[in-house]
Amino acid sequence: MQAQPRTLPSAGQMHHAGPMPPPSVVLPIGHAAPARSVSTHPGVMSHVSPSHLSPSHVSPAHVMLGAAVTPVHAASGTPGTLRLPVGASPGSGRTPRSVPNAAVHTGSPFGTMSPIALMPRSPSRNSTLSEEAELGEEMLNFCRKIDADGNGSISELELITAVKKHPDVAAYVLPGHDPSALMEDERAFDAIDEIFETIAAGKQRIRYTDFVGHFRQMVAERSEKSKELEAIYGLIDADGNGSVSKLELLDSVQRSPEVSQLVLPIRPGMRALDEEDTFDMVKTVFDQVAGGKKRFDFADFEAHFRNKRITTNSCLEHPKPDRRSKRVMIIGPGFGRQMNPRQGMMIEEAGFQTYWCWEGLPNPEQPNFDPRPYLERIRAGIDSFQPDIICSASKGGAYLSGLWAFGLWDGPSVLINAHPSVVRLPEGVPVVICQGSNDEVYPTPRAKLEELMATGSPNQCLLYYTANSGQLSSGHFSRMGDQHNMMSILTHDCLPRLIDATMSEAGPELHLVRSWRQRLTDERLAAERWLGYVPDFLRKRWASPNHRGGDEQKLFEVPRDCQEFQQVATVFKSQPKEPPAYVLSPPATWDHVQIVKIERIENGALHEGCTKPYFQSLRRSIEDQDMVFEPGVHTSWAFHGADANAIDSIVNSPVAGFQPLASGTRGASLWGSGTYFARDAKYVADGGFCGQKVPNGTRRMLMCLLMTGMPCLGDPNHKGVLPFRKKPHRYHCSVDCLSSPEVYITQHSGAAHAAYLITFA
Repeated sequence: MQAQPRTLPSAGQMHHAGPMPPPSVVLPIGHAAPARSVSTHPGVMSHVSPSHLSPSHVSPAHVMLGAAVTPVHAASGTPGTLRLPVGASPGSGRTPRSVPNAAVHTGSPFGTMSPIALMPRSPSRNSTLSEEAELGEEMLNFCRKIDADGNGSISELELITAVKKHPDVAAYVLPGHDPSALMEDERAFDAIDEIFETIAAGKQRIRYTDFVGHFRQMVAERSEKSKELEAIYGLIDADGNGSVSKLELLDSVQRSPEVSQLVLPIRPGMRALDEEDTFDMVKTVFDQVAGGKKRFDFADFEAHFRNKRITTNSCLEHPKPDRRSKRVMIIGPGFGRQMNPRQGMMIEEAGFQTYWCWEGLPNPEQPNFDPRPYLERIRAGIDSFQPDIICSASKGGAYLSGLWAFGLWDGPSVLINAHPSVVRLPEGVPVVICQGSNDEVYPTPRAKLEELMATGSPNQCLLYYTANSGQLSSGHFSRMGDQHNMMSILTHDCLPRLIDATMSEAGPELHLVRSWRQRLTDERLAAERWLGYVPDFLRKRWASPNHRGGDEQKLFEVPRDCQEFQQVATVFKSQPKEPPAYVLSPPATWDHVQIVKIERIENGALHEGCTKPYFQSLRRSIEDQDMVFEPGVHTSWAFHGADANAIDSIVNSPVAGFQPLASGTRGASLWGSGTYFARDAKYVADGGFCGQKVPNGTRRMLMCLLMTGMPCLGDPNHKGVLPFRKKPHRYHCSVDCLSSPEVYITQHSGAAHAAYLITFA
């Protein structure tokens, strides 16, 4: 049955329709694009030569709009359908799409402008040559083998064909699968489809550099996994003879939390010789690894555990994004190139390749602005520049909304200020929306924004929101939400990080949470890695009999001359890389603070009955939302101050140390009810949260390992129940700021493990 052309909505309808499938294709895929010679001067448009088009394509009644050929009825002046091959510029190879009909006649804002004035500048070809040179000749030839039409990018069909045709490509892309059965084997086809979608991030084709970069990262991650397995194997092979007996495995599970976590993921921390069924489970694992042999070696061990999840003592460090290889297209109107130039300068200074699309685009000031007459100009820029991401701000959001609505862009997108025309997010598109609670141009309640984000695809959308805290007793606010200009994204490298996050394979929200670690000093991060990020791993340092923490004594002093003392002290004395939001005393004053004593808290009943069950449920919640649980990202170190009675209760209670429902910040619930923790010890001390000094002038503070999971911005109206993230899962804790949080609020007693009590003066 032949598809019928779609009727385009009116301007008023478009603002309420949400994303639409693209209108019907008009031009054939093979339609040739006009040749272009690129100018490198900002704002100078490229030359377009239509001389190779046949008379059947061009007549005096046609107006050229970039790569589009627009027929105009000579007699009536009525515009016809705007027909263009999307991506028909050299090297793009995108599927042709039709642009919404717009008033493109001699009386329109476009008038009869020449092709030179309509085609935007593009540095893409020079950039591509530079990127390809970095690949090396061998990998460049490998990519060209896949790129059948030789246009400099790879389509999914080309990748599938190359995997079937070339054994070396199959071995590189799909190791372990039979390439000859690719079209019959659903698992193999799904695997290659997933690989392409991951690399493409919504685009029709992928560049050589993105293709090679993806697989190089996979190799690096496999190498990292092998290193982790080697470290754990070394813990099992205690005598270092290169092979492991059943007794060695049992003994290592008994003494090592790392081995126990890997071998007994269902029962981490259980002792293999304490219970019959646990003992049998370890023997079963040994038999599976050894394959009937009396001993197994590292090759057997790696083969068995290569694809198993490893919960390690430290955080997996992710490589920083290569911003130089990423192309950012900025829709100029609304982005404040003159009025708020710092936004654009931040993007350019961060190292991204940037392209401003502004020529001929009016600032859409009037309500219900119709962007359709101008979408072709933006589409031409997309074809020419081939961006990895598009950014818009303020009133320019109307253009990005139009691109989504008519299927002209389905790649990563950043929208600064929630434009009223955006009522639904496009499916499968990574989107970050930035909004402040004090926006005077587009005031939008947080609940409405959360409803909007819920229309997007899971793990692909992020609401970067800033809001006022609750009021202090003085009537002041500890933080203020952004106004329309979104000043918060201009600090802490925030806007570039949001762009990184939108393009991240992990999803924007997880990537942003990972980036919080970059706000800490390298010395603090090294100390945290040494201490560990998983409660069971902290327990191996316990001094109580059998590391059980079951005696009446709960506090054990850490010797000053040991490494543990030094690592705890490093975290305690550390200050962030950037100036904090809460400056209650000069940073130099913290240098004079002295640690008098560090005591390790060993409360086995609380650990087994409260901390461990919550940690396990948190990990399941993360994994149920299709994410990998990452210690050091979903757990973090922080500090808590309280008076003497509260500290004694937290340390000694066998049931629930922290009491979130009874907590607050000295009577003020600034970000909602819960237990409050600070990233930096200095803030706890300066804020007077540690109770009264004792006669010798000392005070005490708790250093805690938090199970933070996926946090959201706090709200004074949160009463122990946080918003949904992905139903039925809610956010796991809240913070005071999504760019660089300094305060964490937990809503469950098991979400914080009090690890150390620090006495200082």
